[in-house]
Amino acid sequence: QVQLVESGGGLVQPGGSLRLSCAASGTVNSAISMGWYRQAPGKERELVAIININNSTNYADSVKGRFSISRGNAKNSMHLQMNGLKPEDTAVYYCNAHFIRPYWGQGTQVTVSS
Repeated sequence: QVQLVESGGGLVQPGGSLRLSCAASGTVNSAISMGWYRQAPGKERELVAIININNSTNYADSVKGRFSISRGNAKNSMHLQMNGLKPEDTAVYYCNAHFIRPYWGQGTQVTVSS
């Protein structure tokens, strides 16, 4: 059974930085893609960034130039470096990994507030 473990959320002031990490366990296969989604109160879950098995990446327009997704050293791990955080980035961030089917992490809270 694939499990995703997230870390790195927290409270940060506007303009600050956070780094989220996610690692998948329970499989020897490589994820087709791994990504981060977020959901703010009263809003739908939305894609933030994704990295594919060929290392191509895609970002939501709202985070381009501020966020960077990268692979970790361990297989099926990744990081999301978030710089220039804004209050509108406040949300629960979910790690997603797509193997035969998609799997989700439990979510980590990111709060941007002064």
